[in-house]
Amino acid sequence: MRRQTKGFGLVEIMLALALGLVMSHALMQIFISSKSTYLSQASSAGLQEDARFVLSKVVQEIRLAGMFGCLATVRDASAGGQFSAAARAPVEWQAQQQSLTLITAGVGQGGSWHNWEIHTDCLSSATAWTRGRAPRLTEGELMLPIHKQVYRFNPSRGELALNGQPLISNVRAFSVLFGVASGVAEPGITRYTDQPDPALIRSVRLTLTLFDPADRTQEQTFNVVAAVRNRLG
Repeated sequence: MRRQTKGFGLVEIMLALALGLVMSHALMQIFISSKSTYLSQASSAGLQEDARFVLSKVVQEIRLAGMFGCLATVRDASAGGQFSAAARAPVEWQAQQQSLTLITAGVGQGGSWHNWEIHTDCLSSATAWTRGRAPRLTEGELMLPIHKQVYRFNPSRGELALNGQPLISNVRAFSVLFGVASGVAEPGITRYTDQPDPALIRSVRLTLTLFDPADRTQEQTFNVVAAVRNRLG
């Protein structure tokens, strides 16, 4: 009497292999999809963080533009009268060169790098000096550092630079519009333009478009509006 042979047949083995391959392929697709989603979200978050850093910095400087101490009149003792020339246009956008120039007050006293120093007693005198040529502060005087910040967009390199040094890469576009009032005494904004009368400027709208060089996420456009706290003209 022949013993009954137990085990798997060829058809059963082939079917098991086929099911295993299908399940492995499905798991691989889930892994690839999850990784792609993670990379896309990480790239998108990176673009948002870069935009937040740059725009918050520019917005802070716009709010400080034209703030030259506690007195309305500042005597210019800077080299070649450069301070007065710059102070006439604390916020200036040159569309052809795609550059934004800001003349802003530094945060705190002393600070690090700056172009000019204003020495003032906040009562009767305020004098602007070129950095490095200012005398020592007298009793009762305060020093306010003044910066000239130039943001320039280079389309060919996809780069936004600050004072000639790269600030952020992977930039598709950068533009500036000014919210202007209908009259010098009017507080409200009636329209936006890139060639404003400085005396009519009430706000500045910044638009920044970033992209991922690895194309892991779609390019994103960020907009922010900064109110002008000091009259610019």
